[in-house]
Amino acid sequence: MFVDFLYHLRGHGIRVTPTEWLALMEALARGHARASLGVFYHLARAMVVKRESLFDTYDRAFAEFFEGVDRQFDLTDELLSWLSNPQLPRELTEAEREQIPHMDLETLHEQFEKRLAEQKERHDGGRHWVGTGGVSPFGNGGSNPQGIRVGGSGGGRTAVKVAGDRRYRNLRSDIVLDTRQMGSALRRLRRLSSDDQAHELDLEKTIDQSARNGGEIEIVMGPPRRNRLRVLLLMDVGGSMDPHAALCEKLFSAAHASTHFKAFKHYYFHNCPYERLYSDMSQLKGRPTAEVLKEVDERWCVILVGDAYMHPYELTQRGGIINYGARNEETGLQWLQRLRQRCPASVWLNPESERVWGAPTIKTVRTVFPMFPLTLDGLTEAVDTLRGAKPNVATKEQPVDPMAAFRSL
Repeated sequence: MFVDFLYHLRGHGIRVTPTEWLALMEALARGHARASLGVFYHLARAMVVKRESLFDTYDRAFAEFFEGVDRQFDLTDELLSWLSNPQLPRELTEAEREQIPHMDLETLHEQFEKRLAEQKERHDGGRHWVGTGGVSPFGNGGSNPQGIRVGGSGGGRTAVKVAGDRRYRNLRSDIVLDTRQMGSALRRLRRLSSDDQAHELDLEKTIDQSARNGGEIEIVMGPPRRNRLRVLLLMDVGGSMDPHAALCEKLFSAAHASTHFKAFKHYYFHNCPYERLYSDMSQLKGRPTAEVLKEVDERWCVILVGDAYMHPYELTQRGGIINYGARNEETGLQWLQRLRQRCPASVWLNPESERVWGAPTIKTVRTVFPMFPLTLDGLTEAVDTLRGAKPNVATKEQPVDPMAAFRSL
């Protein structure tokens, strides 16, 4: 089976050498995998994958080859005992239901911390007033109004499921299918680098003109040939953006492969930029947004990619960030406005259909950035806006209060 896996990896473009494979077989013979497919997943990746950009390819190959191998499992005595004594969660009382609309975000946080401190016994999830599951105001996997994520992911998962998650897909830069047209649209940004003011010596034209003048030197000045274009790409990942992951990968690959930018930087965020932007979202590696903003100015073009569809709290409230444990002191809307002021040449690309752009948070984002659909036509129009061929203005609609629509529910 392992020989077949070797050729399976090679078939996916991972060039495993005989030396690397023999070293892996020796590690297996010495028991380093401990008869665990999960340990083998990490062991093989460490020994045969040479670059981080191939991690996603390895995950896809691993998930395909070992699909179904580790589906069999045994129920532990502890789990069987748990299942033999199920407890139905209680319903919210009328008094508790009446309190929910009147509690602000800080109060909900305080209630949640209090319940966590009090909880000493077994917890069965469900419809608790404040819990870690069900339809509580806080929860992991329930229909809660805030949707704060508190752990609960990754435990007890098989190696195939971990590989199938493709946590390293944002490291890829090799997507080439269907990116040529996107690359062509981005190349139109080269016009931004031209400078009509003649302030650089054109040596070839100076020599040519001097020769035509019989040796009398005539200095010829021309526009600089150096590319002055700088691009900052910010992309929303995870959650509602998962269905658009393939399209966003193509855009990133087209931008990453472009050679006509003087500078190119990219970062990730989830739903809305806050105090931190990420170079690797799955590993939570990133930099403070304030530092990134110090490195850019009006010479930079900023392209944001996201559906702008989120809970109103996340956009307009302090502490509204969805990941529990991260408390944004400034609202997401304030960070968007600061980015727009720092880099006026900025646009927002939305992969969602324009028929849903009437959603409150999308309408609010459109008052800050001009928004275009993430299509070839939309990308072309956005590029024309960035290079000054079209007015770079946000929607003229009156700013909306996203929370007003939420409170009316």
